[in-house]
Amino acid sequence: MAKRRKEEAQETRERILDAAITVFHKHGVARPSLTEVAELAGVTRGAVYGHFRNKADLLNALAERIKLPGEKLCESAGEELKRDPLGVLRTRWLWLFEEVACNQQWQLILEIIFHRCELVTESGEIQQRMMQGRAEGIQRMHQLVSAAVAKGQLPVELDVDVAVPMLHGALIGVMEEWLLQPQIGDLTELGARYIDAMIDMLRFSAALRRERSAVAVY
Repeated sequence: MAKRRKEEAQETRERILDAAITVFHKHGVARPSLTEVAELAGVTRGAVYGHFRNKADLLNALAERIKLPGEKLCESAGEELKRDPLGVLRTRWLWLFEEVACNQQWQLILEIIFHRCELVTESGEIQQRMMQGRAEGIQRMHQLVSAAVAKGQLPVELDVDVAVPMLHGALIGVMEEWLLQPQIGDLTELGARYIDAMIDMLRFSAALRRERSAVAVY
């Protein structure tokens, strides 16, 4: 009996999350109330609060259904990182592009996070998580790019501190743009071209070089 109640509670929770995706995607995060989510889910408002403290808690639970870019980048790579750090960077971004391209639920949740999560008090926690994920992702990308420099895959004169935020912003940008205008093309193909073009930029752009006297030893 206890097992059945637990299963029913989990089913209710997932139904609430499914409803929240629809409501937040259609109306944004700030305006709709949890009552609207409850009505669409076919449960009471009390049932929603039985699973989630507030709207921010509900948003965080939605974000748990996907991997944010920074979270994927921060996964351990083991021996592969030692052999091919630049390949690890490329492969993980390609995985994200492919997953977003084929997973409609990820698309909806990312659209909510990127384009419908207004800066209001209730969404503060999700914004904090996004900022934390961005910081961790940039830090991890910095480690990967620095390792690629040490491996000889990128120029020793590369200004990593300038290159990494540019690379991160460009790749996040193509994902955001595609979510707004998916008709621009296949995200997997676009993502591959973007990441390859950005890697070429890291390799060959003179504007991303430091003076030899300022080059650090990796």
